Amino acid sequence: MIWEDKGLRNRLLFVGIALVISRLLAVIPVPGIDAAKLNEFFSGSQFFSFLNIFSGGGMSRLSIVMLGVSPYITASVAMQLLTMISSKLKSMYQEEGEAGRSKFNQISRTITVPIAFIQAFGFLMLLAKSGIITNLTRVELIVNIIVITAGSMLFMWIGELMTEFGIGNGVSLLIFAGIVARLPTTITQLSLIFSISQIPMYILFAAFALLVIYGVVFISEAERPVPVTYAKTVRGGNVSGGVSTYLPLRVSQAGVMPIIFGMSILLFPQMIFKFLATANVSPMIKSISASLNGFISNQGVYAALYFILVFLFTYFYTAITFDPDQISKNLQQSGAFIPGVRPGQSTSDYLGNVLTRITLLGATFLGVVAVLPLVVTSITGISSLAVGGTALLIVVSVVIDLIKKVDAQITMREY
Repeated sequence: MIWEDKGLRNRLLFVGIALVISRLLAVIPVPGIDAAKLNEFFSGSQFFSFLNIFSGGGMSRLSIVMLGVSPYITASVAMQLLTMISSKLKSMYQEEGEAGRSKFNQISRTITVPIAFIQAFGFLMLLAKSGIITNLTRVELIVNIIVITAGSMLFMWIGELMTEFGIGNGVSLLIFAGIVARLPTTITQLSLIFSISQIPMYILFAAFALLVIYGVVFISEAERPVPVTYAKTVRGGNVSGGVSTYLPLRVSQAGVMPIIFGMSILLFPQMIFKFLATANVSPMIKSISASLNGFISNQGVYAALYFILVFLFTYFYTAITFDPDQISKNLQQSGAFIPGVRPGQSTSDYLGNVLTRITLLGATFLGVVAVLPLVVTSITGISSLAVGGTALLIVVSVVIDLIKKVDAQITMREY
């Protein structure tokens, strides 16, 4: 059925070609790399292992697209946070329709350039200080920064082309490809520690993994329907309205963003403490940095802080993306109302209360998924699972979104 639709077939082929190009770019390294020290560096850093997800694996190889879509994601998140401060940006994003969102996205792309430049400079300097990149002159440093910044913008451009001429969200598909590309390495690691005596545990682990995937799909798709009725209107001899429908409120309104925020905030201080431990600073600062790094790195403390941050950020990001006042205003303007609730402020309060209650379940779920890989890692000893919660949510979300987009295209073809 899919290949019978020429338009859908061309879109899928375009996505496939773009993904192949992105994987080829991810294996072209910058010059002057010590591969052994690079592997050691990434194996001991959860922060950069986390960022490696968004670079499609390019960061672990120090490729020309090592930053991937990370600068673009940072710019997009910063713009969304600014909508809470600037009423002009909020109006542009929520009220001006497609033209406003296009302008909003263009500003995000513009901000991506300086963010990519700063990230490239900071990362190269950290690697040079760690001895991973050696004999780098000032001219070579500038050239590498420009190349890496250009590679990040190229990656972003490929993602935008996939969104426009392909199917699904291009940026999400690039991240998805980077996660899937790491599966052979993970399978190799599992094969090295394989033991026949542990087969019952492997079966139990596989069943548990399927259960977790089912839970992620279930919560990701779960909705709380709020009944909505459109008032009847009479114009001349025509009667319109009187239709009953519902407003779907998603349980996991924030998606994967709270996990990204939580891990970034939790791991960024660790990077600073490690940098201070090797920098030319006073012994007292080195001692304090080592103590704080040891406290945060404790497995129990780390898991507890991670869960709390993800829980809080779920409410925070939900408040950014869903505005009950705006929804109430839109319902009132279109002649719709929630049965038993007065239009206006009462509707806004009702939606806010419902959203707060269902977000409690979504926030708890995201927190559990975030810390679950840490528990599995402590049991199995496979450190590569440390960012599995984020990867799992991204993979499931992208696959569900892609299936919906393909079904929509097939449905349009039928009509």
